[in-house]
Amino acid sequence: MTHDSRPRSQELPLFNPHRPDFTCTVEADKLPPIDAQADAWLKKAIELEDPSIYVDDRDYKQIVALTRQAAERHHWKAMLNLASLYLEKRDPQYGAQDAIKLVEDAMQLGVPAAFDRMGVYYMNGTGVDSDATKAYSFFQRAAEMGNPQSMTFLGEKLTATWDSPADGFWANIPIGRKMLECAFGQGFGPAAYYLASEYREIARNPTRENNERALKVLHEGVKLGCADCANKLQIEFGEPFDPAKMLPPQIDKSRAQRYGILGDALSFNPNRRFPNLDKILPLPPAKLPPWDGKKESLLKAAMGVNPPPVAPPPSAAAQLKGRHFVAAEFTLRKSEVKAPAVLAPAPAYWQPTAPGQDATIQAALAAIPPGLYLQDEPFERFYQPNGGGRLISDVVWERWDTIRHDHSSVAPRAASGLTRTAPLPLAQSAAAKDLCPATGTWQPWVHPDHALSSIVNQSWRQAWLTAGQPFPQADKDWLLDLPATDLTWHLMDAADAQVS
Repeated sequence: MTHDSRPRSQELPLFNPHRPDFTCTVEADKLPPIDAQADAWLKKAIELEDPSIYVDDRDYKQIVALTRQAAERHHWKAMLNLASLYLEKRDPQYGAQDAIKLVEDAMQLGVPAAFDRMGVYYMNGTGVDSDATKAYSFFQRAAEMGNPQSMTFLGEKLTATWDSPADGFWANIPIGRKMLECAFGQGFGPAAYYLASEYREIARNPTRENNERALKVLHEGVKLGCADCANKLQIEFGEPFDPAKMLPPQIDKSRAQRYGILGDALSFNPNRRFPNLDKILPLPPAKLPPWDGKKESLLKAAMGVNPPPVAPPPSAAAQLKGRHFVAAEFTLRKSEVKAPAVLAPAPAYWQPTAPGQDATIQAALAAIPPGLYLQDEPFERFYQPNGGGRLISDVVWERWDTIRHDHSSVAPRAASGLTRTAPLPLAQSAAAKDLCPATGTWQPWVHPDHALSSIVNQSWRQAWLTAGQPFPQADKDWLLDLPATDLTWHLMDAADAQVS
């Protein structure tokens, strides 16, 4: 019998609901670098699939093409999105097995979310035989690798007071809570809903302190896109099931109305985020700011902000032709990856070098700009510059990645429609340990090469703060192991606090 070596068939440890410990690993630490050009293609595809566009009016041909372009550059999110498009029959020539192959490719790149997705496929019997045992094994592996979706799924299952495997829950509250906290810290909104329930019921003895903690987590969950959190707060502030056990200090119909609007928006478009929620809906005892009563103005005020786009400077690479062309909004940065091969090992820009050859040959190759190759595409061959028709031997190819031309600027990016553009105020920044010097929207930022940049340098991490407030603390408020010295805050919008 032939052994099945495909990633979908790998042997994983059985799910252990009674594990004694769990180490919080952040998924961002495990992800392959994202090509900036590929990321721009994917954001455009997400924009074209906006739920506000009627399904029959969406250009799925272009959505698939853009997502595929990004996936071919090994953009892991694009690979998983393309798999979903295949399952939705958005490109009829591809089906379930093609989707699984894409997920397997992402698994081989070490992407934690791909292990979670394979677990979903086994749970639902998508392209594979339905097998809950395998599904839970994949979820467990994904959670151990740092995937917040799997942590949330398993964490909720482990926060029961007794075991009932047939019903899918077990009593391992300390581990379940750790998983939920780790997922929440990475910005995964749905984790907040279950974590709030767990905080409220700590030791199964609800207290006012625990209620306040749960209320804050639900509120943060709304910022992170959790529709269930918004709907829960609408009920808690408006018509609690048991007023004696309600989370907020008092009923507040005005707050309930605003949470209801936010919940409807998040249910309609789960990609939305409302990081500046405190601008229009702070938790009590803060007073509600004025509002003109229009839904769009409420949602707009709570959205993240982007600075105005900056036109890219002219670049020599943008004038090149063929495989050497690089769009002006991007530039290339050499990676540490080298390939002494005749075929490109990955889709990327590659430049030939010959470290073992003389200076003349090295200079000749250095004058050749990096070129874009598809995976397994034959590399070009080069001849010695002194004639004779002899090939240059021992060529080593160095990979170059695309980065944005303003790579080092404080400029968070999101798909169009998910943020609003705000005129950039006078440059103002502050250290994480400082108090906020001015009222407005503040953006946290770490160095772009920092391991946590993909979950910090995002518009959904912004915060609306008033002058004199402390900045959110990574360890306390985000549950992230991020030294304050690594983090700075930057003023993005100094607008008036009134919503209109």
